[in-house]
Amino acid sequence: MAKLKSNSAWKNLGLALIPVAGLVAASCGGGGGSPTGEGNGGSIGAGASTGSGGAGTAAGSTGQAGSSGKGGTSGTPSSTGHAGSVGTAGATGAAGASSTAGTTGAAGTTGATGTAGTTGAAGDTSTTGTAGSVGTTGTAGSVGTTGTAGGVGTGTAGTTPTAGTTGTTGTAGATGAAGATATAGTTGSAGTGAPPPPTGGNQIKSVFVIAMENEPASAIYGDSKAPYLNGLIAQYAHATAFSDPLPDAIPSEPHYVWMEAGTNKFSDVTFTGDGDSSSGNSTKSTAHLVTQMQAASPPVTWMGIMEGIGSGTCPVSSTGFYAAKHDPFVFFQDVAGSPPSGSNAFCAAHHQPFTSAGFAQSLASGQVAQYNFIVPNVCNDMHGDPSCPSSASDVIATGDQWLATNLPPLINYVNAHNGVIFIVWDEPEGGSPLMAFYAIGPHVRPGYAGAVAYTHSSLLKSVEEIFNLPVLPTVAGANDLKDLFQPGFFP
Repeated sequence: MAKLKSNSAWKNLGLALIPVAGLVAASCGGGGGSPTGEGNGGSIGAGASTGSGGAGTAAGSTGQAGSSGKGGTSGTPSSTGHAGSVGTAGATGAAGASSTAGTTGAAGTTGATGTAGTTGAAGDTSTTGTAGSVGTTGTAGSVGTTGTAGGVGTGTAGTTPTAGTTGTTGTAGATGAAGATATAGTTGSAGTGAPPPPTGGNQIKSVFVIAMENEPASAIYGDSKAPYLNGLIAQYAHATAFSDPLPDAIPSEPHYVWMEAGTNKFSDVTFTGDGDSSSGNSTKSTAHLVTQMQAASPPVTWMGIMEGIGSGTCPVSSTGFYAAKHDPFVFFQDVAGSPPSGSNAFCAAHHQPFTSAGFAQSLASGQVAQYNFIVPNVCNDMHGDPSCPSSASDVIATGDQWLATNLPPLINYVNAHNGVIFIVWDEPEGGSPLMAFYAIGPHVRPGYAGAVAYTHSSLLKSVEEIFNLPVLPTVAGANDLKDLFQPGFFP
């Protein structure tokens, strides 16, 4: 029901009516009020000091003060609504409670004060909107809007539309039970703050793996010969516990096969040395990454990008500074043929030569695959070779400079197209099993040094997860690279 706007108004009115109440009590001390009469306080008229029963309907409209007024329990007279304004005779509020208009306060469901519900802290801040919906259905807030109904009888307080307006401010809503239901909206408090970033799905759209050679982590992190790589540490994420999954004596080729299949051991061959692809140095196994990509629906596009190979060929044999042992794809017969052949059309279609200008042009035109495995030649990948130019004698400095030349346009591409670059080394050489590893892209954790234990199995598993492929049994137990990414952006 509607209320007067403030307690002070009640108090002032009460003080003004005390003498009147006393006279009424004195003259009508023995009487009972009629519904439309003066609402005599009867023997309790002495309660003039408390706003004697002459309170009338207006007092009933206040409802709140009912507990303090003993006087006009029988008084509902609207004619003495002024006394009701005293509010102390709220005992007559019972009459107000009986007012049908007061009961229709439930009709407040039509009130616009549903906004009061929406202002419930939980409702507004909940990103799920659950609390907000509760607020809009809050019958209590709407009760405020039907404050005019609360002004049952002729009590002026009830009739004044201001009571209804106070309801819209949520004051009347506070008296309504639905206002309490708005607290149900507090269950939406979990949704406060900014909406969470999207999770799952293919948040990362393209992957570029750059395979470097033969250096332990200690030769890269903090080494003055690798200024570019060390500059990347402050901007992107790197791993401090990326280990070689194979013994130190095992050379390059088995490591590249591992990056493709999660193992170097198959039913028909175990890769333990270096050599070009051949019928005896290849496997019929189809349990490897790019075959999973071919089988996906739709297929995931992929490309081997090798520095030093010719165009339109399947590079099963080493040539110049290109080493076939660094190309994992040519050791799988479902890619390179059985036996592997330089003229295999499927293999040739999934290989292209790397040149700085050509690769930059592919990026600029968007002509790149979803999965790209990039291998510099042996002069640029930190492997080295006696026949490399003398300018490449310092293999770390040469490899760092190659990255400084070719990474900037690639970084620009992945930042603009929601991609990621992984820089990995095949093996550490030199005793320590630890190797450097970088994750570069718009959603990695900047300046982050991840201490989670990784191997090449982690790289393979992560690529499978990024493209929503089945995880090979060989890498199922490996940690993925999620820790290197901002929450919600892996895979």
